[in-house]
Amino acid sequence: MNDDMDDAESRLARIERLLESGERDLVPAWRRTTRGEPRWTVTAVILAAVALQLSLPHRLVLLHPVWALPALELVLLAGLIAANPRRVEPRTPWLRYLGLGLAGVISLANGWSAVRLVGDLVSGRGGADAVPLLLTGGVIWVTNVIVFALWYWEWDRGGPMARVRGQHEYADFLFVQMQSPEVAPPDWEPAFPDYLYLSFTNATAFSPTDVMPLSRWAKMLMMLQSSVSLVTVVLVVARAVNILK
Repeated sequence: MNDDMDDAESRLARIERLLESGERDLVPAWRRTTRGEPRWTVTAVILAAVALQLSLPHRLVLLHPVWALPALELVLLAGLIAANPRRVEPRTPWLRYLGLGLAGVISLANGWSAVRLVGDLVSGRGGADAVPLLLTGGVIWVTNVIVFALWYWEWDRGGPMARVRGQHEYADFLFVQMQSPEVAPPDWEPAFPDYLYLSFTNATAFSPTDVMPLSRWAKMLMMLQSSVSLVTVVLVVARAVNILK
């Protein structure tokens, strides 16, 4: 009798393992519960954005002293790192709002700098030297790429913490690996570098490349980024060429 029970339990355990293996094979990683992505990639990019903001001319800074907003950004980032030092894991709801607040502060600071720069260029106060103008425009443009990468990362399928749980069935951005899973490892899912690439290509091509926006908010956000990037590049380059002449 005991041998029969042991045999039945063994078969049941084998069936459960097969079912779990089949679920992993049938359900892609981006649709099921997985581990959070490493924290260091997004941390490094945010630190780069803070450094870029500190390099801007004082006239383009929203708050004075010039270190005020970068200091606030570092405090918010420190809170996120303290709560999730190694991986972006869903722990408490306030982490979601802390991340959105950090993205909002960086966006506000860079948006103000972009508006001030465009205003100076339109009114003819962009300066008489082309090199500093191009450097300033480049700093704002690169920071803008980081800003929108953060927003794409924070909002796609509810954000990084919701993606860990696999809560949202429908994606806001369609990556190539989602369409053709055979070209990627079975545990592939989008991480921050993928959204940074999306932001960079949208800022340079002024349109989607290999990542397609699906939801309306994703389309509107990409349209806004393309518009900001186009205006910044056109005005800065036009002014620089005029100065060189």
